[in-house]
Amino acid sequence: MSNRDLDATWTYHNQTKHSYESIHAEPHYLDWENQPLPFKIYTTLDPMPLPRDLLSSDVPALSAIAPFNVSPAPPSMPSLAMLASLLYYSAGITKRRQYPGGDILFRAAACTGALYHIELYLVCGDLPELPAGVYHFGPGDFALRRLRQGDYRDVIVQATGGEASVATAALTLICTGTYWRNAWKYRARTYRHCFWDTGTILANLLTLASAHAMPTKVVMGFIDEAINGLLGLDVQREVALTLVALGHDPHGSPRSHPALEPRQFETLPLSNQEIAYPAINVMHAASALVDQAEAASWHGQMPPQRAESKGELFPLQPLSPVDAPPDAIEQVILRRGSSRRFARAPVGYAQLSTMLQRATQGFSADFVEVPGPMLNDLYLIVNAVDDLPSGAYVFRRDQGDLELLRRGDFRRDAGYLGLMQEIPADASVDVFFMADLRAVLGRFGNRGYRAAQLEAGIIGGKLYLAAYAQRLGASGLTFFDDDVTQFFAPHAGDKSVMFLVALGRAGKLPRDRLA
Repeated sequence: MSNRDLDATWTYHNQTKHSYESIHAEPHYLDWENQPLPFKIYTTLDPMPLPRDLLSSDVPALSAIAPFNVSPAPPSMPSLAMLASLLYYSAGITKRRQYPGGDILFRAAACTGALYHIELYLVCGDLPELPAGVYHFGPGDFALRRLRQGDYRDVIVQATGGEASVATAALTLICTGTYWRNAWKYRARTYRHCFWDTGTILANLLTLASAHAMPTKVVMGFIDEAINGLLGLDVQREVALTLVALGHDPHGSPRSHPALEPRQFETLPLSNQEIAYPAINVMHAASALVDQAEAASWHGQMPPQRAESKGELFPLQPLSPVDAPPDAIEQVILRRGSSRRFARAPVGYAQLSTMLQRATQGFSADFVEVPGPMLNDLYLIVNAVDDLPSGAYVFRRDQGDLELLRRGDFRRDAGYLGLMQEIPADASVDVFFMADLRAVLGRFGNRGYRAAQLEAGIIGGKLYLAAYAQRLGASGLTFFDDDVTQFFAPHAGDKSVMFLVALGRAGKLPRDRLA
């Protein structure tokens, strides 16, 4: 099976679609006695505590969400305090809440089901106060654990086919997905969630790095086996999902590395019993890259595609810098949550315009170029926005317009499409990320499925931040796949929905749901 055997993606995508029939025909009950641990716990590695005195950028969130130019600049070697700040505001524990069943530790970024199945690793040369090595980040005790000693950055360079941003990076962050921690609730659909939830973490990370003027680039073209081996992963349970080149080392990575001995690390079992979902492993294997030539040829972007506007256009009217809220990005991340209820109250068109403009200005990655075409188009159901008719829209990013596809009150439709939940029905706006998978897979192969899901997660995560920066609410949701496509047809008739984010004014929960 290779990255170009595209039937694998279509099989997985179609088998994991939600429909009214599927969720009623296959009820799934949570086995609370078998709930996975929320952390990966190494039993034989000593913790290296990270500093708790976090840095503050004082940069307004709405400014930081915009992309940062990653062209080589003066040396950008993150200090340990900077590294701690980036990790905390991306994946650290920011809130603790007590529930009848126990405490829930909420993280800096949104995650499906609050199950936090994404792990972070670092591969670095010598940094201020941190020797060269391969490290795992443990949010539970806010510490690093060293898996390998020495400078292994050249392993990353070779695995990416010589990606320039990786070759000059001070460090590379690696996001992995631990399947069972999410599959306990979501079963085979977890593979989609791997990239949604990596995306929301990276939205925070990229925004923080931008605020601190640190170069970044998301890299998805790499030899899977090489990265998994470097981290010593059990690939039946945990796999590398994406890389992020961080900082700039004027000397670049060394052209050799210490001996790369196979390593396995003892960890606590996640739960008493793990249930495997073979469809996840099959999809991941089908989208793997196997050699340097394949990794190098994967880097690139989609060819430009521009469709003619046929509906009424509404130019975005974002807030001016003077009128934009000044709250720093760190404040906004600490305030962020996932709204569990929306008030049926309108938001301003300037607020919606600001969210769309800021979240979609782009980010540096090896599968998109700023300001080149995105893999996803944004379709909206507008329920309550001042000075904007209710209806169905598509966002024309290249023009900075919303194109009206159909007028009408579609609150009930939004609730149904969002898996028959109140949240999308009550929200002011529902944003659906939709990709032309035939075009994406034609350019990138099966691995394009990973990229389309990840891009949706990153932009969705930035919508979260832009909403909370304006003291609004946001919630990521799942959906009835084919019904969403049908709702936005014929305009989106050839597209598949990747992700859904509801936006609006947060409402109060009933007392019986506040326990």
